[in-house]
Parts: sequence; structure tokens; C-alpha cells
Amino acid sequence: MSNVRNVALDVLIDIEKKRAYSNLSLHHVIETNELSAQDVALLTELVYGTIQRRDTLDYYLQPFIKGKIEPWVHLLLRMSLYQMIYLDRIPDRAVLFEAVEIAKRRGHRGIASLVNGILRSVQRQGLRSLDDIKDESERLAIATSHPLWLVRRWIEQFGFDETKRMCEVNNFPPEQTARVNVMRATVEEVIDRLKEEGIEAIPSSVVPIGTKITKGNAAKTNVFREGLITIQDESSMLVAYALSPNETDVVLDCCAAPGGKTTHIAERMNNRGRVVALDIHDHKVKLIEQQAKRLGLSNIEAKQLDSRQAHTQFAAETFDRILVDAPCSGLGVIRRKPEIKYAKNEKDITQLANVQLNILRAVAPLLKRGGTLVYSTCTVDREENEQVIARFLAEHPEYDRDETLASRLPSSVASYVDRGMLQLLPHHVYSDGFFIATLKKKGEMT
Repeated sequence: MSNVRNVALDVLIDIEKKRAYSNLSLHHVIETNELSAQDVALLTELVYGTIQRRDTLDYYLQPFIKGKIEPWVHLLLRMSLYQMIYLDRIPDRAVLFEAVEIAKRRGHRGIASLVNGILRSVQRQGLRSLDDIKDESERLAIATSHPLWLVRRWIEQFGFDETKRMCEVNNFPPEQTARVNVMRATVEEVIDRLKEEGIEAIPSSVVPIGTKITKGNAAKTNVFREGLITIQDESSMLVAYALSPNETDVVLDCCAAPGGKTTHIAERMNNRGRVVALDIHDHKVKLIEQQAKRLGLSNIEAKQLDSRQAHTQFAAETFDRILVDAPCSGLGVIRRKPEIKYAKNEKDITQLANVQLNILRAVAPLLKRGGTLVYSTCTVDREENEQVIARFLAEHPEYDRDETLASRLPSSVASYVDRGMLQLLPHHVYSDGFFIATLKKKGEMT
């Protein structure tokens, strides 16, 4: 157990110092350490939980910390307090013992005594009340551990109640979902095959071709290796429904890596037509090619190219459909990458909105008249979503909103569509927060 907590502390230090992504750091540590399934579960809980609840934990710790302490000691205190408050199955005495042992090994007896004293004081005196915070926005920010600027921004955009539900759900662990490659198997067949490998799964209630993994890791199975499934969030699966390509189409997928949406589009075309997948990073183009090979798809052509330069490679009106899955702040995937909420700021959002608009501007001439352009992000911020679409339409009178979007989406999400745009918040169907807009280029397709 102490080894797991040591490893967890290493990961937390790595994320704090290097601003590393939690999912990548955890994956690296799990792959390079011999850990049991039980240890992996505890490690994941400690890392995600401590990051998710950072500001709440600091609020509770603040009265007990006198003077300056080293960053790793602060992280150890956060991690220990997280266990004492949120993990009922671990007794406080075990948490204190392990914390003191780690403090001795990494520091000295003085630090161990400090850690012991702070945690015992918390235990003895109890936690201060969140009701002491009079401002309701600030109280929500501390209670759910989100930055105050972000909470105030979301309240302005969505109202207090929606913001509260979104912030609360952001602290729930994400579920693993998978898309079934229906060219090779049905959902029922995949669930049966997964069961043979000890993985429990049920059909998705959001997307007809999806399955929800309720026990085990489907990414480690033969079902995955044989190309019967792709690990993908349900909201991300909706993009190919919105695009709805035909088998004879030529499709451009901008910013395509790692290829989840690209391969879904290619599957919906029954491995016919042509999907051109662009990504700015050469090493990520290889990821798209690997996924296409695994899934048995030969209609994908992956290229290394900044989509803002796509006009240098392709003539005007080349494509029947275009997907711009734009780089974004990621504020819809806080459950998967909780550190995002502390790393982003309002300036980042404005800069990203300009990048997103520039990509749309660059690829707009490449769509045929009568063609469909889908714009998607994994953020919930309106400056990156509705406002980018509004700015694009104001500059491009040859484009209109596609009001038929709801008819192409599963009934589970159709009611969230408004004026050709879908904004899913994390608590709507308990998927990632996601935005999809569909636009039509005026005229008849030739």
C-alpha cells in the first residue's frame, strides 16, 4: 500500500511541476510498474481525487498550515486528507501512518512530525464549514474545486443551477465507452466476446453503436486488438452522425489525430469513398494510420499538414463534407483531465477561438456547393462554440446553419439541438461536454 501512495505522490509531483497531463502520467506509471489491479485502482483514485478536489482540500488545510512548507509536503497533505474525507474504506490511522512513513523517507523526522501534527489536528478539530463563505459563486468554486473566474464565467453563460450541476459532475470518475465496428460485429456480439475475456459491458443508452464498459479495461482485450471496437466517448461518436457521409463521398477531416472520429466516418462509409485526414503533427499521423489498419479500413488517406494550409494541396470545392474538430480548451473533458481546470485562463480561450475561426476560414472554400461542414469541440465555452460559428457565418454569407441536425442524431440527444447546434454539458447524458455545429454551403452539389 505504501508503495502505491509513494507512486501516487510521484505522479502528483510530476503533474504539478511539469504541468503533465494526469492521464498520460498515470498511463506511463502503470505501464512501467508491476502493480496489481487493486493497486492500479487505488493509484488512479488517489491521483484523480487529489487533483479534482485540490482547492477544497486546500480550504480545509489552510487553518492548520502555519508558515511555508515544501511543495511535495503540501501534496502529501492533500493526498492524505483526500483519503480521510472521501475514501470511507481506508481508516484514518492507516492514512496517518503511511503519510508519516513517506514524510520520513522523503524528508526527515521534523517533516514527519509536521505532517503527523497537521493531520491529527484536522482529525481532532474537524473541517471548517463551507457555509463560512458568504459569496455563493465563491462557495461553489471552493466546494467543487473549480477556479472562481471559470465558475463566474459559466454562471454568466449557463446560469447558477446548470453551472452547479456541471461542476459537481466534473468530479465524478469518467466511464469507459467503446464504439462497435459494425462492419465486423454487432453490439450484442461484442458484449458476448468481451464477457469471454472477463469484461462486463452493456449497450449504450446514448448511441446505438456504443457500449458502456462496467467492469474491466476493454482496451487490453483481443476484441480491441482485432478491430471490433474503438475506445471513444459517446459524445465524440455523435460527430460522425452529424456529418452523415455517403459511401461515394470525398471527406476532409481536419485536426484528425488520433483518428477516433476519422475511423468512425470511414466505418459509416463502409470502407468506400475517400477520407482525407490531416494533422499538423507527423507522429500523430502515424496514430491515425495504426487505427485504420487495426480496424481494417483502406479508405483513409492520412497526411501531415496544418489544415490552415489545406488550400495549397486541394482545389476549391474538392470535398463533399468537411469536419473541423478544432483544437480547444478541453473544458468539457475535466472529468478525464482534471488539471485542465487549473491550467486554462480566459486569455487562452480567446486565443483558441481565433485559431478555430482561422481554420474554418481556411477550409471553407474547399467544400462543394450543397456540402456539409461540421464544427466540433470538446469544450462547453460559448466563446469557442456559438460565438465562433456566429463570427464565421457573419463573414461567409455562402453558408447557412443546417437545421436538420437533430434528425441525424440519436433520439437521446436530439432535444439538446438548437439552431443546427448541439451543446452537451457533462451532466446531460453523463458523457464528455461537447459541441457540434452543422453548416450547409448554399447551392446545388455538382
